[in-house]
Amino acid sequence: MRDFFVNVTRYPRYLIAFGLGVMASVFEPLAARGRNPVTAVALIGALISALLSLGLVLRAMVTSAPTA
Repeated sequence: MRDFFVNVTRYPRYLIAFGLGVMASVFEPLAARGRNPVTAVALIGALISALLSLGLVLRAMVTSAPTA
């Protein structure tokens, strides 16, 4: 039973390492493209748009709709 709990405690470390690896593989090419000013403005606009969309979707999911 001890081995089971030792294995379970390893999963958060694997999840963090996997998440950091995915983020590094996504953001590294974007950072290289960000040196061009036009591309940097487009990337910033896309980031703002994505965050705004996520916020609106989450707000729509959380707030209750009026009932008739």
